[in-house]
Amino acid sequence: MTTEDKSTVDAPLDWGSGDEMNAFEVLMWRAEADRSLSSTVVGLEQLDVVPDWDRFVAAHEWAMRMVPRFRQRVVEPPLGIGNPRWALDPDFDLRYHLRRMAVPGTGGWSELLEAAAAIAMTPFDRSRPPWEVVLFEGLPEGRGAYLLKMHHSATDGMGSIQLLGQMHSRRREHTPDKPNPPLAEAVPTNPVETLVGQVVSDVAGVPGLIGGIGSSLLGAVRDPKGALRYGQSLRRVLTPPEASGSPLLAKRSLAWRFAALDVPVADLKAAGKAAGGSLNDAYLAALLGGYRRYHEAMAAPVPDAIPIAIPISVRKPNDPPGGNKISSARIAAPLANSDPRARIEEVRALILSAKGERANDIIGMFSPALARLPGQVIAQVAGPMTKGNDLQASNVPGIGEELYIAGAKVERIYPYAPLPGCAAMITFLSHGPIGCVGVNFDSASFTEPELFIRCLVEGFGEVLALHPGAGEAVARV
Repeated sequence: MTTEDKSTVDAPLDWGSGDEMNAFEVLMWRAEADRSLSSTVVGLEQLDVVPDWDRFVAAHEWAMRMVPRFRQRVVEPPLGIGNPRWALDPDFDLRYHLRRMAVPGTGGWSELLEAAAAIAMTPFDRSRPPWEVVLFEGLPEGRGAYLLKMHHSATDGMGSIQLLGQMHSRRREHTPDKPNPPLAEAVPTNPVETLVGQVVSDVAGVPGLIGGIGSSLLGAVRDPKGALRYGQSLRRVLTPPEASGSPLLAKRSLAWRFAALDVPVADLKAAGKAAGGSLNDAYLAALLGGYRRYHEAMAAPVPDAIPIAIPISVRKPNDPPGGNKISSARIAAPLANSDPRARIEEVRALILSAKGERANDIIGMFSPALARLPGQVIAQVAGPMTKGNDLQASNVPGIGEELYIAGAKVERIYPYAPLPGCAAMITFLSHGPIGCVGVNFDSASFTEPELFIRCLVEGFGEVLALHPGAGEAVARV
């Protein structure tokens, strides 16, 4: 691990530097009062070799110096009033967070993915910093795998990529001149001072809130047509998608299953362009094609559309790295259309419309109020927004450079986002020429897992066929 562009700066990285959770992060942290709303994220990397353990441990000891967030736990305010804060854990022990294990069974990818899903489903010890690392050994041809598990309240997908980009090395050799700042010291917390500080912070924020409301009201007076358009947008955003969940996928459980697909990025992008769409449009159309094929293979009626949710990044260029800067849009996604070209066109129109809504940052609008509620209440309010989705899909830009960790080259990075009560959460991350697709799905919703994955591969095949000579999507088994 190194940061060559900052090798002359002997200071911690500016990643996740804020001490107080924002309101959206509070929702994710406290909504876990409902176990089905777990907010665990996992990155699973395929390595060309198994790193030397001592060097691997040393790399993470260095990471603790560079990213203080790794040594911070979440501290709830007294009486549950206000937002939780990140504070250095005075009892931090790297050995608890870092471990290695052999891939179970025959050592194949199916066994690796099963083990990774089991780790992801295990709740965090909320009295410790919410992250874990596992180094897997025993994959074919001497390969290894690196699993990083974090709580979503620490960062979103783009923040995770920022972290990996800063903490992974660009070369296999050791970097002796990398920055090595001292470990930050934990500061004892006083509950009374914390409570007073929270009250002061809340009171200080009132003028800004009132000013914001006043500005909005004044703006509405000055621009009544604009206010009307915003109100219309807000109504559309708050209205559930005009699609019911598929009866075939109606059951939900706490059982996560992981799968991994490799897709040629350039060919998928070219296929999207051939239909007048983007890489993301082609990706979503491929997933919907897989869903349609699964319904057909299960001899179930194919709905005209299903409710899906997609994240919308609201991260700005000057925003500090780390943290969560996302909103969400829910749409009625076309399912019955078997023409991949027409499906891409439909998806593109829906996504452009959703991203163009003035009120699409609805989460940011209501989060401050919801964050003040008890966890059980938050779960009851937030749960229906995700549990009704048959699919949540995300597309995260990857890192184009070659990456290494403790001397091992990173060959693939599969992202696994949380499964907050929906049937499946599928994430696309480009790594060089390969699109790494991490499929997290509920085995109660998809009762024939192997069939589901085969249908997803065929769905990508439908779309890739729009670009003559395109490569194939492949499921890792």
